[in-house]
Parts: sequence; structure tokens; C-alpha cells
Amino acid sequence: MATNLAIDDVLLERARRVGKLRTKKETVTQALTEFIQRRRQREILKALGTIEFRKGWDYKKDRRDRASGR
Repeated sequence: MATNLAIDDVLLERARRVGKLRTKKETVTQALTEFIQRRRQREILKALGTIEFRKGWDYKKDRRDRASGR
């Protein structure tokens, strides 16, 4: 999908050099990929401590049961 964007040339060139990338397209693609990864990581971190586990759950027994096909 072709898209025209007005991106700060200095900023784009700095990002290209820091990322050791060859083209503007590679630089923008890498930046978007990293942006998405960071946002997903934030969502995971927000979830930490909010998940309630069953009391008395024996994860070792559960793992053994799964391994034996029960």
C-alpha cells in the first residue's frame, strides 16, 4: 500500500543510522514494528497482578496430567 507521509528528514535519517538500516522504507517498517511490540508489552505488564489463580491448584500435577494425556 503506497502512502505519502511528511516525516522529519533529520529524525528519519537519525533513526536509519541508529538502526543500521539501508532505506527509509526499512526504517519506517522497523519503527512501526517496534512501536507495536512496545504497546503489546505494556498491555501484558498492565495485566500482571490482575489475574487470580485457583487456590490449591497444583501446577506440577496439572503438568504431569497433560504429559500423560489425561
